[in-house]
Amino acid sequence: MKKLAISLLLAFVTIVAAGCGTETEQTGLKIGIRGSESRTWEFVKEQAAKQGLAIELVQFNANVNPNTVLLEGDIDANAFQHVAFLDQFNTKNNSDIVPVGSTIIAPLGIYSDKYKTIAEIPDGAKIAVPNDDSNWGRSLLLLQEAGLIRVVDNFDGFGGADKIKENPKNLEIVPVDGATTPRVMKDVAASIINNGVAVEAGFLLKDAIFHESKTAKPYINVIATTKQNENREDLKKLVAIYQSKEVSDFITETYKGNYIPTQVTVEELKNFKEAFASKP
Repeated sequence: MKKLAISLLLAFVTIVAAGCGTETEQTGLKIGIRGSESRTWEFVKEQAAKQGLAIELVQFNANVNPNTVLLEGDIDANAFQHVAFLDQFNTKNNSDIVPVGSTIIAPLGIYSDKYKTIAEIPDGAKIAVPNDDSNWGRSLLLLQEAGLIRVVDNFDGFGGADKIKENPKNLEIVPVDGATTPRVMKDVAASIINNGVAVEAGFLLKDAIFHESKTAKPYINVIATTKQNENREDLKKLVAIYQSKEVSDFITETYKGNYIPTQVTVEELKNFKEAFASKP
């Protein structure tokens, strides 16, 4: 009788443990993020918990690429990059990470502690830009929009000195590590700073002497995962929570216009290169 009772107890414990394991597997998500949007993701985590979706946020600094960690299987998804950056990573690494939902546009800005307008930037001035190909290319498009340069025909969105077709002011484009763009402002006429880096450095978008419009489709930030996981229901639920009115209002109030909530279809995100064709 005693042996039977023990056997039944062990069977019950096994069933409970198995049930808990299944529940964790269905509702728990590890999301890789970087610091600039941590307040948003803590709020998303709270909203998700109300809907029975447990989220673990994994913070990465600039020295770790969350895409690499995603491919290694240590996280379920990440949210730190725009679609042009993701496309470049996939091309270079022969990987297949896909966007599953849009989050925000973080407009790129031209910042200067020497000049108050674009028109004041002199001939031969140095302009610092982030040195990764996608943000370098994004910077060139911004300089073109500001009327300072013109990119080559059939521009592919990626940067390099050879992508400049016209440079009437003979500007010297200085590529630097994206994280250092605020610090090099003292050494250049102007510095093009990613929005997240600008926020961490204490800048608001209104401090920029020129910045992108909110319709810069190739640079919409996304939640991304591996191709094999793109149809997971928990990730679809996560996207819906992020794109809810509650989260949108939180972002608008918290970041004072630096981040702009956006909703774009996954198909549009995957076909982002079409946007380059419309550039002048």
